Amino acid sequence: MCKKLVIFDLDGTLLNTLGDLTQSVNHALRECGVHITHDKETIRTFVGNGIGKLLERSLPQECRNEACLNRMRDEFFPYYDQHSAELTEPYPGVVALLQQLQEHGFLIAIASNKYQEATERLVHHYFPNINFACIYGQRHNVPIKPHPQIVLDIIKEAGVVPEQVLYIGDSGVDMQTAHNAQVDAVGVTWGFRSTEELESYHPIAIVDSAAQILTICCN
Repeated sequence: MCKKLVIFDLDGTLLNTLGDLTQSVNHALRECGVHITHDKETIRTFVGNGIGKLLERSLPQECRNEACLNRMRDEFFPYYDQHSAELTEPYPGVVALLQQLQEHGFLIAIASNKYQEATERLVHHYFPNINFACIYGQRHNVPIKPHPQIVLDIIKEAGVVPEQVLYIGDSGVDMQTAHNAQVDAVGVTWGFRSTEELESYHPIAIVDSAAQILTICCN
């Protein structure tokens, strides 16, 4: 069955957000009196399961309690809301890919574990000319990926069936999400996780460039 809907993960798939996430985590750590900082490569290993897990993983083991996490959230969110588009940029070829998919008549959607407000803001900022069918981030009372609910909600809103969906992501969490939602997955190698991690979930393809995604969608 031909694909009609292409769902993209955001961080590590469409946008390289590591710089702004790293600055924001380190800001929160400093404001909380935690005398450690992390570089981008370390933050890369912390992302993928929502901001809550990112902040928890950034803390030393002895600080991983409810009080510290609440303070981290209080410091992180306002800072990130103001600084989320300073170092972030689309990966090479992504803007052209989205435009071409739109021109070919595909529905395009976002399924992210980033909180909803930041997801919407970044998508509209970096891709203003794309008419997304759905933009979903982490929402209240909706389980995060790899739970399939976010994908199932998009499928329902788009009015398609799972066989008509292609899910694009950079991590094992994304590949699991697609499997749980019973849709085909494609892994991208330019994101936050290794090719080996992607291969272990057996997506229908693993690509090294955005242009390859268009070929898969149009075949």
